[in-house]
Amino acid sequence: MPRPRVVIAGASGFVGRALTAAFADDGYDVATVGRSGTAVWGDAAAIEGLVDGADVLVNLAGKIVSCRYTDANRDEILRSRVDTTRELHAAVAAARRPPRVWMNASTATIYRHETERGNDEVDGTIGEGFSVDVATSWERAFFAGDLPTTRRVALRMAIVLGDGPATRMLLALGRLGLGGPQIDSWWFPHRRYRGIGARPTGSVWSSWHRTSGRQRFSWIHIDDVVASVRFLRDRDDLAGPVNLAAPGVSDNRAVMREVRRVARMPLGLPAFRWMLDPAMALLRNEPELVLKSRWAVPRVLTDAGFTFRHPELGPALDAVAAVRRPRARDLFSA
Repeated sequence: MPRPRVVIAGASGFVGRALTAAFADDGYDVATVGRSGTAVWGDAAAIEGLVDGADVLVNLAGKIVSCRYTDANRDEILRSRVDTTRELHAAVAAARRPPRVWMNASTATIYRHETERGNDEVDGTIGEGFSVDVATSWERAFFAGDLPTTRRVALRMAIVLGDGPATRMLLALGRLGLGGPQIDSWWFPHRRYRGIGARPTGSVWSSWHRTSGRQRFSWIHIDDVVASVRFLRDRDDLAGPVNLAAPGVSDNRAVMREVRRVARMPLGLPAFRWMLDPAMALLRNEPELVLKSRWAVPRVLTDAGFTFRHPELGPALDAVAAVRRPRARDLFSA
């Protein structure tokens, strides 16, 4: 019997490398699409040749969002997601033997700033502004048209913990002495978070929320990302948006307390937006990562019987530190 084949687009990133290794361990032949690899973006014939006959397609392509939202970065964040998804959509539609399942990355940031209740895939409330518009544009491109023999799953990923950019940035904040709670407050309005795309939403100018460091923080360990992708691959009855977020949602104060513990930094000053915005500029990042209240509930996964290996934040961060401990000094580099 021939080995099954998976096509992974955007395989060079943190999550992509983990999934590439996992599929190879599962006995799949792994082909990649990217700026380099088995096929490159813009080569429609090569991409179609890979997709035709593949068993599974996973798309993680997109510019990393751990950056400052300059106009150029904003445009590339949107373009790199929507255009690549459309290229893959055209390849699947043209394939004689299209993949039986296509899992496309999305983000739990699609939901509104929320402190009162969690957002699941059925009753969750979509937000507004730049990050939300990127997510909704991405999903519209993914779910467009009729692909009758290909099951489509949008992976609404929360912040992924592991040896990746989000974890390194949180630990870098601790190293800078900003390991206390991050508190939203007034700051000079800017236009970096204004809406984007064909249907821009929200205000042109930035705003703030009086959360006092109690904003929610949805997350998932990289091991559970891999396990959930395997689970969704093998469950033919699951389709549509799926929240990839651990059930043990934390608030910002608890998150930073655990970050200080893991980073072995006993003290951490509370950081107001007027402190965070300049610090994040130095880190080439945005304070939205720690100031927006993200509360995503994994209803589809839990209702389907998925068991999280890391359901609570503290042990999840311990697992990250255990893997990285031979290179402990790296924990403090952004």
